[in-house]
Amino acid sequence: MAFKPLRNVAGVPAQKAANQYLTFTLGGELFGIAIGYIKEIIEYGEVSSVPMMPSVIRGVINLRGAVVPVLDLELRFGRAASTISKRSCIVILEREEKGRGDHEGEPEEPAQYLGMIVDAVNEVLEIPVENIEHAPRFGTSIRSELIQAMGKVDDKFVIILDVAEVLALDE
Repeated sequence: MAFKPLRNVAGVPAQKAANQYLTFTLGGELFGIAIGYIKEIIEYGEVSSVPMMPSVIRGVINLRGAVVPVLDLELRFGRAASTISKRSCIVILEREEKGRGDHEGEPEEPAQYLGMIVDAVNEVLEIPVENIEHAPRFGTSIRSELIQAMGKVDDKFVIILDVAEVLALDE
């Protein structure tokens, strides 16, 4: 199973959606994820811990009857666990499975979701392609393989995350 951008993003043309990123803060830094990965954003609520989960999984939530694992991005980045505040949110990503709905007559499997704890959600930014650069191999506070690119908006940088790498928990 892999996380892939969702094909239809709320009526936004694919070319435009490809350059739009949900931005959020985590540990005082500005991060972005392509909006095609985002299912929804919810207020941080009670997360139930589950034994035998990877240490980066804070627990699970009930999202309209679906059990959704919640990833602590701070732990994933090798930092101390997230401190929850009034602005903390859970960004829900939809997991698209290879082959899902490809074979005629096979029942379609229900979508799987994964949540990520962030300090605060900021806005959706459109970052022109010419303002996106390759990820640096050094000088960032997180491992370089977790970074897809760096986006420049006005006088600030947005660390664009490689969602597949960030959510690859089988290390």
